[in-house]
Parts: sequence; structure tokens; C-alpha cells
Amino acid sequence: MSHPLKLSVLVPVLNGRELLPATLGAIFASDLPRVDWELVVVDDGSTDGTAEWASTRADRVSVVDDGPKGPGFARNQGAAEVDGDVIVLIDADVQVGPQALRRIRDHFTDSPDVGAVFGAYDEHPGSPDFLSQYRNLYHRYVHLVGAGDAETFWAGCGAVRRDLFLRLGGFDTIAYPRPQIEDIELGYRIRDAGYRIVLDPEIGGSHLKKWTLLGIIRTDLLDRGIPWMRLLLGDGPGGKRSTTLNVTGTEKFKTALMGLGSLGFLISALIRSPFVALGAGLAILLIVVLTLPVYRWFAKLRGWAFALRAIPMSLLYYFISGLSVAIALGLHLFGSKANPR
Repeated sequence: MSHPLKLSVLVPVLNGRELLPATLGAIFASDLPRVDWELVVVDDGSTDGTAEWASTRADRVSVVDDGPKGPGFARNQGAAEVDGDVIVLIDADVQVGPQALRRIRDHFTDSPDVGAVFGAYDEHPGSPDFLSQYRNLYHRYVHLVGAGDAETFWAGCGAVRRDLFLRLGGFDTIAYPRPQIEDIELGYRIRDAGYRIVLDPEIGGSHLKKWTLLGIIRTDLLDRGIPWMRLLLGDGPGGKRSTTLNVTGTEKFKTALMGLGSLGFLISALIRSPFVALGAGLAILLIVVLTLPVYRWFAKLRGWAFALRAIPMSLLYYFISGLSVAIALGLHLFGSKANPR
């Protein structure tokens, strides 16, 4: 009889003293026997007493010298110091469900060809405001639709075989010294190495983060959209294409429609043409129609008033996506070929 896989749970954190009680408490509530996993908090240079507090709860605390150096660096350091068969990565602001660790281990135990597994946020975000609710529920919807074999990876609540992680060199902290798409890029390398990546939405939990409009724009444009597009164009490490999650054909079509609609409104303003404005409006309306499944899902969970408020947010998302493509293409054709730092 084979020995059960041991999990090494890594929680990278920077000044997360207020978040850790909920995060670590949820991990300790796991239905997987305690003997089968260890908990390591990797402190990335906190100044709020995080390391001292965590040292009384976690199995051990690993402190990044001269931090902060970013969560990618912290995760790499933690992975090098543990000896579990599987590295489980949980963000300091994610409160996982009791089944998360067990389901993670089951995937790796049942399927030797699985190199990585990740989950999704649940339907109960920690912050009650609209933007945080919208952001996290949309994240869950995308992961529900993309469940199964995936081409990318998510480090907010995911896991990788430790030997594979170390063999691939972990997260690329040179190209991505701060939180961007280092997990997505690692996912491409895992797939290139011949391993499957599984998205299981039943793994995961509540996201405790409070989102702001500026934070959403910055993340979608500078930390996700432009770097991801540049990666797909081959500017930087790798250069792989994804056909799952939020880059399906329909999503690309809606982004193109937003580009046409935005250009149409600009042209109509310049030449004062109501016909061009009408065409632009129809393009935007078509985006809304194509996104109806998302709005229906929102309405089922939070009501139609919430779903209606989500429409301008989804249009903003496609505008940012189109802008990311335009900027990344411009940098690819006329700028530096390196990923932006």
C-alpha cells in the first residue's frame, strides 16, 4: 500500500496580522487528518508583528531576508524549505473551505499525470460592498465555466507537485518581481513539461479582500491584461497560447466588439455622425446580450438589481481587455521585447 501524500501548505504574507487568524483558522479546520499536512507561513518582511504571531500557530515561519521581495519569491523560498510531496499555496486573504486540502490530495493521488490543481473563490466574499462582491463572484463564474483541464494556474488557492515545482524553478521572480501573472506563466511551463492542470471549483473558499475601482483597473490593465498579452506574443519568458478560462473565442469576440464600439463612438464624435454612433451602440449592446448568462447567474445569487449594476463593470472589463491588447501590441511592435517590470 502506497504511503499517503503529505501536503506542505504555504501561506505567503506581508503585514497580514489582521487577516491571518481567519486564514489559518480555516486551514486548521480542514477535514484532512492533521498528520497528513504541515503549515508554513512565509513572512515577506512584515512590520506589524505577523511573523511573531504566526510562530505560535504555524508549524514554522520562514522569514524572507531583506523583504519584501514579492509573493512569488516567498513561495519559492517556502517550497525550497519543506519536504512535502505536494506544495499547497494559499493566499493570506483566502479563507479555504474544510474540504480543500482533502480534494487537493485526492486529485494528486488519483491521477499521477496531474502536475497542478487549483480552485476558485466561493459565493461568499468577505467584503459586503458591491465591487468586492462583483469581482469575486465573476471570478467564481469564470472558474465554474472553465472547470476541468486547464492551461493556466492560479496561486491564490492551488497546489503543485513539489518535485515538479522545484525542477521547473518555481515562479519566475525575474520577469515578475511583484504580483502579476507569475502563476499563469508557471502553468504554461507545467503543461509544457507534459503534466495536466486541473481546475476544481470545489477547492477554494472566501476571498477577504476589499476591492476598489482603481484597484480593479490597475490589476486588470497593468498586472494581468498587458503582461498576459505580452506573454502570449512571446515577449518575455515562454510565449504560449491559452484556450481556456477568460480567453475563449467568445471572450475575444466581445473584446473586439468593445474595440469597434469605442472606436465608433470616437469617430462619431469627430464627424458628428449619428449612424456611426448607432453602429457603435449596437456593438456594445451585442456584448451585453452575449454576457446574459453571467448576468443571469448574478441575478440568481444576488438579484437582478445586482446583475444590472454588473453590466457597466463587465463593459469596463472588456474595454480594459481591448486596451491591454492595443498597448501590448504596440510594445511588441515598437517597444522593448521584455516583460514590463
